[in-house]
Amino acid sequence: MEEENHLGKPLEERRGKLTVVLTLATLISAFGSSFQYGYNVAVINSPSLFIRQFYNTTYVERYGRPMEDSFLTLLWSLSVSMYPLGGLFGSLMVAPLVNKLGRKGTLLFNNIFSVVPAVMMGVSEIAKSYEIIIVARVIVGICAGLSSNVVPMYLGELSPKNLRGAIGVVPQLFITIGILSAQVLGIRSILGNNTGWPLMLGLTGIPALVELLLLPFFPESPRYMLIQKGDDKTARRALQRLRGWEDVDREMDEMRLEHQSEQAEGRLSVLNLLSLRSLRWQLISIVAMNMGQQLSGINAIYYYADSIYSSAGVKESHIQYVTVGTGAVNVFMTITAVFIVEAAGRRLLLLIGFGICCVSCALLTVALTFQESTEWMPYVSIACVIVYVVGHAVGPSTIPYVVTTEMFRQSSRPAAFMVAGSIHWLSNFTVGLVFPFMESGLGSYSFIIFCFICLATLFYIWLVVPETKNKTFLEISQMFACRNQVDIQVGNAPLKPEIGDGREDDAFKVTAF
Repeated sequence: MEEENHLGKPLEERRGKLTVVLTLATLISAFGSSFQYGYNVAVINSPSLFIRQFYNTTYVERYGRPMEDSFLTLLWSLSVSMYPLGGLFGSLMVAPLVNKLGRKGTLLFNNIFSVVPAVMMGVSEIAKSYEIIIVARVIVGICAGLSSNVVPMYLGELSPKNLRGAIGVVPQLFITIGILSAQVLGIRSILGNNTGWPLMLGLTGIPALVELLLLPFFPESPRYMLIQKGDDKTARRALQRLRGWEDVDREMDEMRLEHQSEQAEGRLSVLNLLSLRSLRWQLISIVAMNMGQQLSGINAIYYYADSIYSSAGVKESHIQYVTVGTGAVNVFMTITAVFIVEAAGRRLLLLIGFGICCVSCALLTVALTFQESTEWMPYVSIACVIVYVVGHAVGPSTIPYVVTTEMFRQSSRPAAFMVAGSIHWLSNFTVGLVFPFMESGLGSYSFIIFCFICLATLFYIWLVVPETKNKTFLEISQMFACRNQVDIQVGNAPLKPEIGDGREDDAFKVTAF
């Protein structure tokens, strides 16, 4: 199907296809990096009782007396909360590493932060040290902080524009598969028991080893190789492998033009990004979406889930299976998002997702308030949990990473992901820290706060965030130009894009007036 540029001229452009190289690079990087993020979110939940027993037993062996409850609670809180704190540290490392080592190079380097803590956690029981687990959780958090930002960036730069959305959702799909895998392995009869938990914690090193072995055979981001390294030959070879055809002159010409504008502008630091008017609303948008994603209550929903299932009459021994079922729903809906994101669009999925989460939180508040007095109300609570997970999987969980890639050009993208990732992990850490106090003070009314956060994020997206589906980077920049009160020019010349390969805007400098 022939496309037209904004001047109405027909463009002879090939639609990108899902080649074997692009598919395998996507699957290997998502499994090796994104999977670990999800796995380590959930891996510590199921065997928590046995890990705490290990903490207490170790303390008794050392000091001859049982550990005080308050100290045990503190150690356990550290074991859980050090993971998002490590994620924050990892996010702060994104820009310098991807600029120095490249996107693929950073993913390979990042596996150090997976293999080392995997070994540490695996031998923690033999070493009789709970300190090792806490330190390892920080290190594996760094791994998650890097991978949650670098994988979407890497895949976004490998993908043709017509597949950018679908491929951009794949990392989130593997995060949900990681969560589900940890939930399945955490079943008491598998590894979620007194003897299996060290192995369960140590298994996070396996995806890292797979990625270390296989990813070196796949190309680095062509845009990174040409624009940031000046390696024309390697960039051309990478594009030819990724696209499945020899004639990649159109994309190469576009990247050379972008390189010229990048030389004038240079790579943007976070401080540059915060002060640049032409990217102001893009930056505010990714901050709003990442805060909305984490502060919308997803972690609180999972925290409350077991007690909700219990109140509905689910036996204690069966709750773990219901939890696995919820994880399976999450995976299924994320798979659905992969297939509908290009048809439905990013904006619509975000609006629908946050809308569903908002309504679910409101109904869950009502259901939890009346479930003691009304016999059938616990089943409404279960339905609210499942519907919430569906809504979050369709939009808030998956789309912010895709949109972050699309809103920024090569020079600003690493700094943008650094900001987005830091907000993501800081919000995650805040919820983990604050929610137990909210829950003890407000009880079921905590979800009213999450309801309002979902509503506020929904209104922001509705008013500010444009649809970026199948848009070139130039068109996305133009959509924000008016709101940012800037004009887009090539020096003093009028804007006349002729390339039309989906990334032509990167060749033009955005000038604020």
